Amino acid sequence: MTPLLPENMPPRAPLDVEVQDFSRAPTPTELPRKASAEAEIGWRWRAATFVPALIGTALLVYGLYGWLADAGMTSLEWALLTMIGATFVWVTLSVSTVGVAIAGLLARAEADTRGPEGVQGLDVALLVPAYNEVAVNVFGNAAAMLQDLAQRNGPHNYTLFVLSDTRDEAIAAQEWRAFQTLQAEAPRGFAVHYRRRAMNTDKKVGNLLNWIEGWGAAYEGMVVLDADSLMSGRAIDRLASELSHDPQAGLIQTFPMLIGARTVFARLQQFSNIAYGWLLAEGLALWASHEGNYWGHNAIIRTRAFADSAGLPHLRGLRGQDQLILSHDFVEAGLLRRAGWGVRFLPRVTGSFEETPATLVDYVIRDRRWCRGNLQHLRLLRTAGFHPVSRFHLFHGAVAYLLSPAWFVLLVIWSLLGKDSETNVIRYFNETNPLFPDWPPAMSHIDSAVFLVIMYAMLLTPKIAGAGIIAATPKAARVFGGVPAFLGAFVTEVLLSIAYAPILMIQQTKAVLRATFGQAEAWAPQSREARSHSWRELLAFHWFETVFGLILLSGLMAGLISLWLVPIVASLVLSVPLSALSGVEIARVMPGTLRLNSPHTLREPAIVGRARLERAHLREVLEKADTIAAE
Repeated sequence: MTPLLPENMPPRAPLDVEVQDFSRAPTPTELPRKASAEAEIGWRWRAATFVPALIGTALLVYGLYGWLADAGMTSLEWALLTMIGATFVWVTLSVSTVGVAIAGLLARAEADTRGPEGVQGLDVALLVPAYNEVAVNVFGNAAAMLQDLAQRNGPHNYTLFVLSDTRDEAIAAQEWRAFQTLQAEAPRGFAVHYRRRAMNTDKKVGNLLNWIEGWGAAYEGMVVLDADSLMSGRAIDRLASELSHDPQAGLIQTFPMLIGARTVFARLQQFSNIAYGWLLAEGLALWASHEGNYWGHNAIIRTRAFADSAGLPHLRGLRGQDQLILSHDFVEAGLLRRAGWGVRFLPRVTGSFEETPATLVDYVIRDRRWCRGNLQHLRLLRTAGFHPVSRFHLFHGAVAYLLSPAWFVLLVIWSLLGKDSETNVIRYFNETNPLFPDWPPAMSHIDSAVFLVIMYAMLLTPKIAGAGIIAATPKAARVFGGVPAFLGAFVTEVLLSIAYAPILMIQQTKAVLRATFGQAEAWAPQSREARSHSWRELLAFHWFETVFGLILLSGLMAGLISLWLVPIVASLVLSVPLSALSGVEIARVMPGTLRLNSPHTLREPAIVGRARLERAHLREVLEKADTIAAE
């Protein structure tokens, strides 16, 4: 018998969800004339993004081919050339996306960021799925958002739903008490509801599906949030107004900024997100147009459009078992667009926030789950009716992880080649001397250094472009604490990113192998607080990087490996202390100008401060209740 769990829900308003057939495309809705014109502009931005990236990659591959072909191409050289081209194209794509973003900013410097006016009010549900989260944090954020919305007095009606899949009974009890407190203190006109499922079938996908099928018909839009999501009233109102103003929009995604970063690794991610991420987001918004993507949270969705066109089937595993689509958000965006609904990305909607893992270990653990889901997308590339850009989003999500093993293979080959013809480990066989053949003479020179310099330059270009714009704009530099402080933080971020990149390369390679060979990852809540890991735990976690780094170090000391690999070798050898450093509070180890400060650390956003106070208030209420219960 299914246990009765405490809940507080409004009268049911069922809405059927149509499970989609990936082998047969529906008849899509025609885009209105205005949307069609915008889509045409989007294709121009795509050409401006992808054509330069492909040309740049082709020129590099052609140059390397000319260098290698002097002594005749072999199968290993073709493999090396293919691997370089396959990895470099994604680097050039990031660079061209930044170029498009800059061109777009210049073309629409006075673009309206206020949103549409005179819109018709919508009934909007705020959905907060939770799974074994800290109750005061979830409900404290929810309270802050409701308070902020109440102060705006906008045209839309909002109802908050906390949808719990929590399995821990102690946490569930705290959720219920926190809900009762929030419901009693919620602003007038804002209903608050709570539901906990007895069985967490299909995880977050099933959680949201359960709500749509039970209550979705009563709401025209749903703002999907994560347990750590936080959005200002202005941002939520803007999303609802955009959905009301654009009847063809099925989903509108914001660009969440990172908050709550106190450790070295979290602050590194936060600074990068704020200083450079906005530029890539601007470029993505331009070339994605109405074929944008969905990141699973901090977005608004047209409820009926989602129910009609984005219901997910299970996949069939290699052994015939049912498999849940793990990274469901990308797929749902593709299905909405397949049905003719627009999927938009609005990076200029400010006031959208989320938290980030505090340590390198926690980041890697989360990455393993994402890797498994993104690699699953490769099976969906042939889905009937998907827009080409939707297919690209799916492919790009998988490639983001496949690049790490590709870089790892390149690193191994580069190490085996040595620094000159006398030290390379790989030998080519020839008719005159089949036992001790020689590598082509050209490979013995400094060409490898040229290639590495080009690669590092391209990798850093998006960062340099973003930093250059901020440093050259007095108003932007001031919110980072001034030009000297910003440049100090920029240099620190680049150095730390270079230090952590090889470790992440190894860990993502391991994640790809785990996903490929079927090792499932446990579904656990993201760790949002810095956890202390012992040296033994860190060594067990990073043993492969350490051993591989020591092997490369021995090659360096023996004069067998190029000195250009020193940064990578140092990172791998020091992976354990670097991982320990990642979880240290940055204020303890960095002087003021090197603390990677950003606008959100120097001046706390109002909604973040409100959420902090609401969390503290809820914690006090729950602690008092626990004390009384204990007496």
